[in-house]
Amino acid sequence: MSEKPASTHREDVFPEILSLAAALVLLMAFFLRLWKASGTFLNPDEAMHFLAANKSSLTEAYHASLGLAHPPLLILFLHVWKGLGTSELVLRLPSVIAGTVFCWIFFKWLVWTSNIITGWIGFVLVGFLPPFIELSSEVRQYALLLCFLIATAYAFELALASSSVIKMLLSFLFLYLAMLTHFSGILFAGTIGVYSLWRMVRVHPARQLVAIWVAGQAVALGLVAFLYRTQIYNLRGSAAAQHMQALLSTSYFRWGHDDMLRFTFARSFGVLQYTFGQLVLGDIAGVLFISGLIVLFNDDETKMTRGPSPRQLGIFLLLPFIVNCAAAIMDLYPYGGTRHSAFLIPFAIAGVSLGMAKLSGQRWPLALPATLLIVLLCHSFGAPHRPYMRSEDQRRANMIQAIDTIRRQVSPADIIFVDFQTNFLLRFYLCPDAVPGGSPASDFRTYSCGGHRVFSTNSETNILTAETFFQHWNRLVSTYDLQPNRTVWIFQAGWDIRLAQELPQKIPKLHDLKPDLFGRNISLFKLNVDMSAM
Repeated sequence: MSEKPASTHREDVFPEILSLAAALVLLMAFFLRLWKASGTFLNPDEAMHFLAANKSSLTEAYHASLGLAHPPLLILFLHVWKGLGTSELVLRLPSVIAGTVFCWIFFKWLVWTSNIITGWIGFVLVGFLPPFIELSSEVRQYALLLCFLIATAYAFELALASSSVIKMLLSFLFLYLAMLTHFSGILFAGTIGVYSLWRMVRVHPARQLVAIWVAGQAVALGLVAFLYRTQIYNLRGSAAAQHMQALLSTSYFRWGHDDMLRFTFARSFGVLQYTFGQLVLGDIAGVLFISGLIVLFNDDETKMTRGPSPRQLGIFLLLPFIVNCAAAIMDLYPYGGTRHSAFLIPFAIAGVSLGMAKLSGQRWPLALPATLLIVLLCHSFGAPHRPYMRSEDQRRANMIQAIDTIRRQVSPADIIFVDFQTNFLLRFYLCPDAVPGGSPASDFRTYSCGGHRVFSTNSETNILTAETFFQHWNRLVSTYDLQPNRTVWIFQAGWDIRLAQELPQKIPKLHDLKPDLFGRNISLFKLNVDMSAM
């Protein structure tokens, strides 16, 4: 009996090794996300999402979601999911799972549309880069969004390749879920609409697939109209929209102030800087992305593969950036290095992976070590984008200690005063069923929380600072006729809080304020109402 040639044996073993390695990478990516989601208290946005979902009925949760700057799907899902538990880890688990599933589908899609080495480069990057882990460990929309949009693209490719009606329907289902998860899903819908039309013109699929595609696009347009009528229209000019535009002012083009070419260049590289979580490596990645596009546009267009042609893939990777940039120029949606442009991440990583694969000569010994080195450098020298809290300051034990201190030290006769972002955290950890009173136009919202009367600033004052504190303090005292002997506890938690440290510097009389600090992102101190004389 003749022995099997050694070369054939290696060809049989290599796919098995790759399959085992892929499973190991996916498992590591999952546990990294699970670890990141564990042991920290919710940030204000996470608490806000839960409180919107924490209603007595699905209908009430939907109505609460209409006041947020996001479509309703996450809130409706959380309303159902909270039946399994309301701990931080349980609430974050859907993002952990979705973020892990995204890594796998992205890997399969990138291999399908390019090659195995490019797919592995992208797989390692999305599995281990810090921003991907961060997005997949919060009670936010981004992990679900990324999972749905890459599933849309992959299911569409499979539908064309196999003339499958079911896969085409699944592609549109994922598209609708993406649009209902985040408003950037609408920008993606425009991108995939143009790309899929081009693909279908080149492939000439069966009439049944064409009919489904036409009907699916019509439903997508109807969904855009529905979201605009029920939510987007009402959000225009709202406090949430104004706060977002102020916070992301550099991500919108300012006519008469910005240079369009400079804006486009800077914001595009900003997306890569955010994607890698490191400024220098983000700029290098931007160059690699451009080189990846050049490779695709210069590739042999007649060399058709099972997926898109090189030029079609290049346009598909570039088009989302063009659409997002155009939306920012028209003052419709921010464009730049923030999580709000997270829907660009798969396209950015795909382009970078193509550039790295070309630079390495499609050789495993160069491609994978270089990819792992980039990941290591991003973790070692990364600069997280604001707003953020350091892990040690966001330890759950800090919040539990702060809430216990409120229960022990704050008398029922005392008042608790918080800013808008702290209001969400106080309610989540002390009184999740509390409903703030007062009209949205009023300066303050008031409610009972754990037996205490709480006053919160409205959404126009997200964070109290030393410069704005006494303006709100005096208004609070006069509005509610607080007597001089009343004690008011100021509780502040969340991003960029410095009130307890800055007030003694600004007001000499408060040099002995002695606040209780629970890490750098939680503080508690008390003042008497007669401080309004300052």
